[in-house]
Amino acid sequence: MKAPDGNKLAILNALNSGGFISGQQLGEQLGISRAAVGKHIHSLQEMGLDIFKVTGKGYRLNNSAGLLHRSKINDYYAELGGNTACVEVQSIIDSTNSELMRRIQSDTPLDSGTVLVAEMQQAGRGRRGRVWQSPFGANLYFSYFWRLDDGLQAAMGVSIAVGLAVYDTLKALYQLDVELKWPNDIYLDGKKLAGVLVELDGQLQGPCQLVIGIGINVHMPDSASQHIDQAWTDLSQHVEGLEKNKLVAYLCFYLEQRLAQYRQTGLNDMYKQWNQLNAFAGQCVELNTGHRSWRGICEGIDHQGGVRIRQDGEVKSYYGGEISLRKAEL
Repeated sequence: MKAPDGNKLAILNALNSGGFISGQQLGEQLGISRAAVGKHIHSLQEMGLDIFKVTGKGYRLNNSAGLLHRSKINDYYAELGGNTACVEVQSIIDSTNSELMRRIQSDTPLDSGTVLVAEMQQAGRGRRGRVWQSPFGANLYFSYFWRLDDGLQAAMGVSIAVGLAVYDTLKALYQLDVELKWPNDIYLDGKKLAGVLVELDGQLQGPCQLVIGIGINVHMPDSASQHIDQAWTDLSQHVEGLEKNKLVAYLCFYLEQRLAQYRQTGLNDMYKQWNQLNAFAGQCVELNTGHRSWRGICEGIDHQGGVRIRQDGEVKSYYGGEISLRKAEL
């Protein structure tokens, strides 16, 4: 799929101003026919945008979260007290994580703290190669490059810190009380709202480079939600007045705070807070590593970020795999 051309982007920007706009108005603004406008609208709908038409009124975009603009992100970031954020915005990409990993592996110079966001991913990825639904302009697709000098072992608990950064962001912006699922998911009202994917490149003892991917459901269209195989929610169901540029700025700011804290003290000061937000606290879960599985009661995480599971009165920590709720006799 090609990136949207100038006319499509102009139509998007016109629709993004809110309210209805007629095909005739759009055609006059762009110097094209109403039929051509209709074809562009249809193409945008195929890309996942929720655009509807009302006879006598015209077209309207069912999404008030806005399109991404680097200058707006930096303005919001400055309001938080930060300097200029190192943010790159792309329209369509295969995966923001994949792009940053390619740059790392090709020795492309990257500053720690570089952020890549996109309007759409054609090959968005979750853990274990799962597809992350990434329709155009609907959700947030965010990747952050971070350099850590203490080796791969020291990076083991980073996803815990990132989950707390997402919590900080959503609490500060929208007063939402989300919960965290080990090792990388963010839940709201028992449904998945966001996910984290941390990928690493480096040495066991030497410097390592991390790409921290964060996907947040903002305004998921029905056409994409049909492909999701678990209970989900998005910000539009809980918040009015969403602005994606502000969300990116806040996420940059709070992620920097949590990573600075992690660099200084690891999870020593964070794991207790994470346990207060544990979505599966005290519940029967199944831990699956791909080769083996265990069932027990979820007792939160330890100071290294491992999940603690109680079986037959004994609590053990596990550092790989993922957990899911299970109704079963223990």
